[in-house]
Amino acid sequence: MIRVELAKLFRRPRTYVIAGLLCALPFTVAVFLATTRIPPPPGQGGAFLSAVLSNGTLYPAAAMALVLPVFLPVSVAVLAGDSVAGEASTGTLRYLLIRPVGRSRLLVAKLVSLVTFVLFAIMTVLITSYVTGLVLFGVGTSAAGVTLPPDVTSLSGVTISPAGLVLRLLGTVAYIVISMLGVAAIALFLSTVTDSALGAAMGALAVLVTSQVLVTLDAAAAIRPYLPTRYWLAWVDFFREPVLWRDIERGAGIQLVYLVVLLGAAWANFLTKDIAN
Repeated sequence: MIRVELAKLFRRPRTYVIAGLLCALPFTVAVFLATTRIPPPPGQGGAFLSAVLSNGTLYPAAAMALVLPVFLPVSVAVLAGDSVAGEASTGTLRYLLIRPVGRSRLLVAKLVSLVTFVLFAIMTVLITSYVTGLVLFGVGTSAAGVTLPPDVTSLSGVTISPAGLVLRLLGTVAYIVISMLGVAAIALFLSTVTDSALGAAMGALAVLVTSQVLVTLDAAAAIRPYLPTRYWLAWVDFFREPVLWRDIERGAGIQLVYLVVLLGAAWANFLTKDIAN
């Protein structure tokens, strides 16, 4: 069943269209930066955009900061919202379950497909942005015009070696995957509640928008640490020296709680869902 869902994922053009759109934003920003050489003012613009002008190897981190707040969560919510509700609305869910496929097994296959999509989307953005960064910004040059080794400077002003950069990017990927699985869990739960894929996706996006608004509201300070979007950008702390683990650990913990609770609710609801009609 997992192989069927994965084949379905990579057979659909929308998978590649979404990945292409995710890559388009970082590429467009890079073109403007490379053309004008004007960095964003301090405190404005995406993280790392000023640093990439002198070293393009850091552009994958800048690209993730660009796509994470909006584009990546929207993509995950759309696909997760369609995972069960889309099958139900087209009538294929009934035929899937007529076959000797348990509901739990089908739900696990849907979840594996979502995890695969998140990894595929993130790796596509990282690879294309790395190539874009090298082509448009290079790796830095000395006063004599000699190309320097691709060391980068952390947000704390300390040099990061290429191996250290790779490790931090891997940590970033793992953290963002966990964060997006929290989004997927919300949409997947709603997808088991309704037969409308659009309704499930919009419901998940409504939750995320509400969370983003409350994060900025001082009156909601009491619940701010428990909001799903509160620690989305905590992965930036991987690029400090030393790494600041507090927000990273809290963010991962919050997402795992959402993941366990909402996937458990989705599983319980899907097991008792009436698909006869």
